[in-house]
Amino acid sequence: METALTRLVGVRHPLVQTGMGWVAGPRLVSATANAGALGILASATMTVEQLRQAVREVKSRTGAPFGVNLRADAGDARDRVRIIIDEGVKVASFALAPSRELIAELKDAGVVVVPSVGARRHAEKVAAWGADAVIVQGGEGGGHTGDVATTVLLPQVVDAVDIPVVAAGGFHDGRGLVAALAHGAAGIAMGTRFLLTSDSTVPDAVKAKYLAATVKDITVTTAVDGLPHRMLRSELVEALERSGRTRALAQAVVRAAGFKKISGLTWSQMVRDGLAMKHGKSLSWSQVLLAANTPMLLKASMVDGRTDLGVMASGQVAGVIDDLPSCADLVARVMAEADTTLTQLHALHALPTPG
Repeated sequence: METALTRLVGVRHPLVQTGMGWVAGPRLVSATANAGALGILASATMTVEQLRQAVREVKSRTGAPFGVNLRADAGDARDRVRIIIDEGVKVASFALAPSRELIAELKDAGVVVVPSVGARRHAEKVAAWGADAVIVQGGEGGGHTGDVATTVLLPQVVDAVDIPVVAAGGFHDGRGLVAALAHGAAGIAMGTRFLLTSDSTVPDAVKAKYLAATVKDITVTTAVDGLPHRMLRSELVEALERSGRTRALAQAVVRAAGFKKISGLTWSQMVRDGLAMKHGKSLSWSQVLLAANTPMLLKASMVDGRTDLGVMASGQVAGVIDDLPSCADLVARVMAEADTTLTQLHALHALPTPG
């Protein structure tokens, strides 16, 4: 299936695997790329040198295009951009809007720039700055999210910008792909669906938690870092929601110390990164620290398998997913479902008019 997305980035199918921290590593990204979709490597949970090694590992596993996701506000963002350019990565993906200068630097090097946005005005801004495409995530999506549904947000953004728009939030099958195309999107991006594959390195016990979840087991909470965050309801989430400010601060300091040790960041860098995530909101110091070390909370679940100590970011679609296909099988299935859906729609169009 050819769309503006497949032409832009050179993949066979208009499907994107999002850059999920601790999840979207070389194995998942290369499996996605080999299946003909766009895999995006998550770099926010890596040091700069780990990112370089991860990029080279993906390149050793596939010759297909792939991307790297990074935070534009990170203190070492330019070092990471340099790796993307030097290593010939096809796509740079951003969780927060990159500056006009950063977009220009990447584009001058031939890198396709695809920021993720959660509002029409953000899409308009990065499009005016030269972004090649945008991923627009509706409220159904996992992780930090807004409160506008994809079906409302997507057509707004499609109508507002003249660059390809990739829809995210609530997608897991071929019917969703066709629906997004009908809204004017050039493809869909999926996080939770790719997390729940056999190629994902997430521990089996954690995957089992996702597969057992119903739609009602997936909640949006501000207790983790003060920002709306969609995840599976867990012991930690309930404890944070019950905790007073003093207890929450103590817990945040302990977790921040753990993330400081594995990330190599200084305390001042962690606080700066936490403050950068405030987005004008009034956060307590515990929330600032939690914002800075949310990756540690994700690692506890996604790497260590400690669902009692970590958070499990999740889109609402986890409540309707019940299997763990390989990336190759998943991509083939989604595209086959899309073809079947399109055929059925064409058949409806061909029905004779009554009377």
